[in-house]
Amino acid sequence: MNKKKVVAILTVVAVVATLFVGCGTKKVEETKTTTAKTTEAAKAPMTIGLSTDEGGLNDKSFNQSANEGVNKAKGEDGFTYNAIESKKKEDYTANLEALIENGSNLTFAIGFQMADAMTEVAKNHTDKNFAIIDSEVKLPNVVSIMFKEQEGSFLMGVIAGKMTKTNKIGFIGGKDFALINKFEAGFAAGVKSVNPEAAKGLLSADGKTPGTTVKYADSFDDSAKGYELAKSLYQGGCDVVYHAAGGVGIGLFKAAKELKDSGKAVWAIGVDMDQSLTVPEYADVILSSMIKRVDTATYNESKAQVKNEFKGNTTINLGLKEEGVGIAETSSKNVPADILTLVKTYQDKVIAGEIVVPADRKGAMDFKVK
Repeated sequence: MNKKKVVAILTVVAVVATLFVGCGTKKVEETKTTTAKTTEAAKAPMTIGLSTDEGGLNDKSFNQSANEGVNKAKGEDGFTYNAIESKKKEDYTANLEALIENGSNLTFAIGFQMADAMTEVAKNHTDKNFAIIDSEVKLPNVVSIMFKEQEGSFLMGVIAGKMTKTNKIGFIGGKDFALINKFEAGFAAGVKSVNPEAAKGLLSADGKTPGTTVKYADSFDDSAKGYELAKSLYQGGCDVVYHAAGGVGIGLFKAAKELKDSGKAVWAIGVDMDQSLTVPEYADVILSSMIKRVDTATYNESKAQVKNEFKGNTTINLGLKEEGVGIAETSSKNVPADILTLVKTYQDKVIAGEIVVPADRKGAMDFKVK
């Protein structure tokens, strides 16, 4: 090989080697940059927001439970948490928008009445995540969390049906909408299962209108209205009244306590949280409470957001089987052991599918005792 060819070959080798070194350096730099970005993203501040329905954060019931779930996750993961209280329907969209403006990565809408506002805001902010309780919004960035309230309410009906002495039982709902009708229907079916006579006032005559001992407050925060409706039911002969009405229920408890303190044998049943604990001043008139684990739902979704495991366009349904609804642990204070054993028997039947609890008035009217 002549000298010129050798020089040419060595020159090519040198150039190629230089190119490979250059590429290698670029890849290392790109890897470092990507890693830095990933680390930066992982350390980016996380903000979660929540807007209540009517009743506010301290309603001792539904909204308070939701708030506690997020606060529990915050205590573990240290994200920023902002909560806003809604006082009226016109607040819903504005509150959700305000939370987004304040940097929320995940925003909770608490309550079925917020479905339209959630739909509007989620469509306008496709880069943000949302979760709604008690309604279904089918969008890629929304998780919908639903509960089988009728199943937990059925167990309250079993307790009421066995505890009544007058064979007249009442129900107070917040607003006469399909969601609250689930509480009403499940409760009526539970009473019907153990005491058909006592269920008569709870059952609709036509499958559409409320029964004679069913009252609606058209509110979730008017405790004075709850007091008025409760007094009416008790004076009409009811000795056990169950509510699904948020802050309205405080009025029920007040009425029950006044009557019990005057010597009347009356009871009230709470909802969403163990209300003998959230309103301990009324614990002696609260037979039991139907637990609705809104706190578990908000906790789980908050954790999913932090872990980057949020799954939009999904609907989660929680009933007795999933431990999304149930009976308050303190029920043994005022409910005899034999009745609680019966409640457990019915609970097992519902979980096994032997009993399908109705979710509306027509279903409760047609429900067959098993």
